[in-house]
Amino acid sequence: MSKTYAVRPEDVRGRTFAITGANTGIGRVTAVEIARAGGQVILACRSLERTQPVIDAIAALPGAPPAAFVALDLGSLDSVRACAARLLERPGPIHVLINNAGQAGLKGVTTEGFEAAFGINHLGHFLLTLLLLPKLREAPGARVVTVASRAHKRTATFELDGVQRPTRTATGFPEYQVSKLANVLFSAELARRLEGTGVHTYALHPGVVASDVWRKIPWPFRGLTRLFMLSNEEGAATTLYCATAAEVAGDTGLYYDACRAVPTAPLGADRGLARELWTRSLAWTGAADL
Repeated sequence: MSKTYAVRPEDVRGRTFAITGANTGIGRVTAVEIARAGGQVILACRSLERTQPVIDAIAALPGAPPAAFVALDLGSLDSVRACAARLLERPGPIHVLINNAGQAGLKGVTTEGFEAAFGINHLGHFLLTLLLLPKLREAPGARVVTVASRAHKRTATFELDGVQRPTRTATGFPEYQVSKLANVLFSAELARRLEGTGVHTYALHPGVVASDVWRKIPWPFRGLTRLFMLSNEEGAATTLYCATAAEVAGDTGLYYDACRAVPTAPLGADRGLARELWTRSLAWTGAADL
């Protein structure tokens, strides 16, 4: 299979895709390629100024619907709520939510005091997804696509009591791995809770991509890791596949790598852990259960 994925116009025309972190990296490629094929994209990003180049690039594509922008800082649950409120005010359904944004190596805590990677990569997307479910349920065959990582397989334990403290390690890699495990668990549990609703979920490993997700990693580590990374175009392939391909329309709750479903790590398939993470995430965010 090609390392990239060509989006088919028949899979995206007349459909709306909300994408977090679409101003850079694989999020930007995802947005541009969906728009190029005729899909409507909403770019949920922190800064209009930094997102404007993507909006302009999409505007220059022949026949592409204009891109929309909505402000979103996943490190602030108030910002997540404000973003969701604006999206809920928009007419029409959201056919696909792509939880793409992520941070690796960012240290400290979020606005509400959660470890940075966990708060941004998991908790912000957890709340955003639950708040947008009314819009997703309006669309037949809606999808929630969450960009996780093979890094979740390197996590031996998940200390749920440890996510409400600052990043402890020098690189932030262990915390990043935990956040990606949370992505995998969330996607699978969401699928179980949405069974029969017509909303399907997908988690994926994009590959190790030379994107801005690594910008907070200390330089010696960042320089070495980039030597072995994929391009953003290659990294977006599995996201585009899960978000648009007709052949996976009936799938839900699975984990993908290189455009195919593959097993998760044993912890990623732990239903008890997934339920506990769900319960605690509800309490931490104040979201209503399904």
